[in-house]
Formats: sequence, C-alpha cells, structure tokens
Amino acid sequence: MIVFDSSTMILLAKTDLLDLFITNFHDKVFISGRVMVEVYKEHREESPAIVKLIKDKKFEVVKIRNVMQIKRLMEDFTIDQGEAETITLALRKGINVIATDDRNAIRACKMLKISFTTAIAVLVRAFERNLMDREGAFVKLQKLQAAGRYNKAIIKDATKQLKGGR
Repeated sequence: MIVFDSSTMILLAKTDLLDLFITNFHDKVFISGRVMVEVYKEHREESPAIVKLIKDKKFEVVKIRNVMQIKRLMEDFTIDQGEAETITLALRKGINVIATDDRNAIRACKMLKISFTTAIAVLVRAFERNLMDREGAFVKLQKLQAAGRYNKAIIKDATKQLKGGR
C-alpha cells in the first residue's frame, strides 16, 4: 500500500508517469481528502488526468478527522495540511510507504520511521523494470528537474542510475 501527497501526484502527472505507476502498482493507492481537494482546486494542466484517475477509483480517498494530530504534524515539521493528512493516513492505516517530494514531509517520514518514495525514484524504478527505454527515462528526468525543486546531487544520482541500469 502507498499513500500520495499532491506534490508527487502532480510531478508524476506532469511527466506522464502517474498513469504508468498506477497501472503497474498492484496494491492499494490512497490519498487523503485534503490532497483530493488540492488537486481539484489547483487548475493545473495535469489536473484533469489526476481527477480522471480519482473518478475511476484508482485512488482510494480517505477523509482524515484527527485534527489534533494533523495540527501537531503541521507545527512540528512545518508542513502543509495535505502532507500532514498524508502522514496521518499512513500512520492510521499502517501504510508502509508515502509518495512525497516535499522536503519537510520527507524529514518527517525519516523521523517517524515511515518509508517514502519520490517522483524521481518512481522514474528510476520504472526504467529498471523495463517500463520505458533509456531515452524516454532521460526525457522524463529532464521534465522532473524542470518541474521539481531537486538539488543537483539528486539529479546526478538519478542520471547515474539511468546510465548504469540494465
């Protein structure tokens, strides 16, 4: 099982990786109610693709009502409500992986001992599983680099993995 926050959903949708991930992930995928609102509210170019996946029930939407825990996570880790709900959902349902590209949410996952993945990790894994060729993977990495706030070391490491893979 995995739970997504909006940042990773948006990055994967921008690079045409979200549908690929959903199609090839054979377990439940969750989002919180707040993440759904964020995706619906933000009229971005990729929003219709995400909304379609939600309407097609590719994501299980869970409303989080533990306001105190959400507020505490927001304060303790300086994260937004969507990320706090995502972490709360993972803790509540025993979900072992969070998909997030938010720096502070990643820090929270590390401190709370919750595994996480990022859009770049999804890309590298898709390449390693032969779901795309090397050239396509590099194009998507460039799109992620342009759309995300990745430091140079992360991009360099992903480039190395894509060059050395297979």
